[in-house]
Amino acid sequence: MVNSTVTRQSTATSRRAFDVSKRVFDIVVSGVGLVVATPVMVVTGILVYRKMGSPVIFSQDRPGKDGRVFRLRKFRTMVQADSNTSLLHDHDRLTDFGRKLRATSLDELPTLWNVLAGDMSLVGPRPLLVKYLPLYSPEQSRRHEIRPGITGLAQVNGRNLLDWKARFELDVQYVDSRSWRLDCRILAQTIGLVLRREGISQAGHSTMPEFLGPDR
Repeated sequence: MVNSTVTRQSTATSRRAFDVSKRVFDIVVSGVGLVVATPVMVVTGILVYRKMGSPVIFSQDRPGKDGRVFRLRKFRTMVQADSNTSLLHDHDRLTDFGRKLRATSLDELPTLWNVLAGDMSLVGPRPLLVKYLPLYSPEQSRRHEIRPGITGLAQVNGRNLLDWKARFELDVQYVDSRSWRLDCRILAQTIGLVLRREGISQAGHSTMPEFLGPDR
């Protein structure tokens, strides 16, 4: 019993130390990344404006660590919804240019501002919609024990091709096993996935189908 308690305390201390050092890493990498990627972001922003008009940046409330809501920012990849046409569903609103942005992950570049601000991390469970918060099971809710990430364990093990159950299991698995070794593996695998443009969406969906609850 004593050994078990000591082990838990040691694990908790190790995770806290990792989380602190990871935050420093996130600040450095996101800051450098924003500077280096500025020319690409300027060009991408101009192209988004020419292809789809204003606004260039898509922003939406998302839940972060402990369910705290923040404003996620990405380059826009969809045209505005229009009730007078067929442009209501994400799959219909996603443009060919938007698909290319998503395939190359260039739409994610503004999200580095969220990392720099402390809303997100480079690696962690992807931030989903605020409306999903009351639908999670207690175990699934554990994905909010840490900062959400631009990429994560679920993204390198199927990305949007996973069903919700498998995706949340991987999110919680990351929460429990996060480490530098795992983060480095996830980042390396993410680069490979982006280069191969794999796992962008499920058939018939622009990204993931809507989450309706753990039993749906």
